[in-house]
Parts: sequence; C-alpha cells; structure tokens
Amino acid sequence: MDELIAGYRRFRQETWPQQRARFEELAAKGQRPRTMVIACSDSRVDPQMIFSAGPGELFVLRNVANLVPPYMPDALFHGTSAAVEFAVRVLQVERIVVMGHALCGGVRALLQGAPPEAQDFVAGWMGIAQRARDVALRCDNPVERQEVAEHEAVRISLTNLLTFPWVEEAIAAGRLTLHGAHFGVATGRLVLVPAEGAPVPAA
Repeated sequence: MDELIAGYRRFRQETWPQQRARFEELAAKGQRPRTMVIACSDSRVDPQMIFSAGPGELFVLRNVANLVPPYMPDALFHGTSAAVEFAVRVLQVERIVVMGHALCGGVRALLQGAPPEAQDFVAGWMGIAQRARDVALRCDNPVERQEVAEHEAVRISLTNLLTFPWVEEAIAAGRLTLHGAHFGVATGRLVLVPAEGAPVPAA
C-alpha cells in the first residue's frame, strides 16, 4: 500500500494543482464523455494513456479480454451490460470503442484453457468468445493464432453490442457509432479492427 500512497501524494503535489479546475468543473456540472472505451483489465493497457485523454473525457469499462456479452435482461448480475446501458442511455456517448490488445491473458486462456486457479469465473466468461477460438484454430501459423483470436474477440464484442436494442436504435438514429481497435503492448501501435476485413493501422 505504501507505493499507492506515495503515488497519491505525487498526484496531490504535481497533478492536482494543474487539474483542479477541471475536476471542480466535473464535480459541479457532471460528466459528459463523448466516448466509451471497453478495454481489457490488463495492467499494461491504459485507455486514458493510449488516447492521451484527460479527466472526464472517456467512460471506461475494463474486464477480462474486453468482452461484451449478448443482451440478456434477467435477474442475474451484468456489470458489463449495466455500464453499456449507462453510457448509451444516460450519458448518451457518441461512440463506443472496443479495444483489444496483444498478449491478452484472457485470450490465451481461451486458446489453451484457463489455469486451474481461474476456473470459477474466467473459464466461463471466456466462453463468450468461443467463436474467436474456432477462427484462430483454423489459422495455419500457430504464432499468429493469439493475435487472430484477439482481433476476433473485438469483433464478437461489436456484434454483441448490436443485440442491445437501445444500442441498435441509437446507431440507426445516427447518434452512436461502434469501433474496434487493438493495441500492441510491445510496439505502442494501435490498429483499427473493422467488423469485417483486415485491421488498418491508426496512423
């Protein structure tokens, strides 16, 4: 905990004085981010850093392998779906970006099986992306399978977002767009992942 407190102290001494007015404005007027980012919980992938975003600019949801399940309004717990609902229906974001990344442990668990210590939830959660595993295993080059599966997981989340009726309605009305992306941890490169077709470098 000591390193976290030390980091907080640096924030108060260095960052807070520069950002104080912005935080006060956000506190007074509320948040109005135009973009929701659905990213992986991986500690190496920070959407705010990657997109050079400041406080209040991104509504970020992070979970294992940046997955969105299909629309299932029932009495079970749906943290990811709740965040999507809040972003689209309450905050009325203009775009949702699903961002996968290289070396994703969740995708590795999908391809190779979840480790014994992660059977309670991870194994079942990754079942959302079963199609990504099927596509990746058809790849002749074993080295490329991980990245193929990571790209396909992004596409699965984009497809599942369309099962939410109010997402589909917002898109049809021109109020919302969906985008896929993939970040290279070792390279710092971002590629855009379309629903169909090959990824395209962002720059």
